[in-house]
Parts: sequence; C-alpha cells; structure tokens
Amino acid sequence: MKASEIRDLTLEEMQQQLQDSEEELFNLRFQQSMNRLENADRIKRVRKDIARLKTIITEKEKDIR
Repeated sequence: MKASEIRDLTLEEMQQQLQDSEEELFNLRFQQSMNRLENADRIKRVRKDIARLKTIITEKEKDIR
C-alpha cells in the first residue's frame, strides 16, 4: 500500500488496516516457522506497510491536536 493511498483513508480505517496488517504479519511469521511460507518477501512488504501506517497515523493525530 502506498503512502498516498493511506492518506486518503480516515483515521479509523487506518487503524483497522494497521490491525489487519499486524494479524497478517503474525500469520506469515507462524507459516514461516512451520516452513509453509510460499512468499518470504511478503513479510518484508507487510512490515513496511505497518511502518507507513504508524507514521501516517501519528502525523494525523498531531494535526488533530
């Protein structure tokens, strides 16, 4: 997910997306530990999406205050 796409979301949608991404990361790590992960690059992309989401959420929260 690109930063411009994230910025178009509402704060609640961003927080929901963050929660979904964290769940996905957990599941990917679990699959990796069981040697059942097909696309190891997906972990890297999800981690970057989580970082983008957290950064933009923080920016929006600072704007609100």
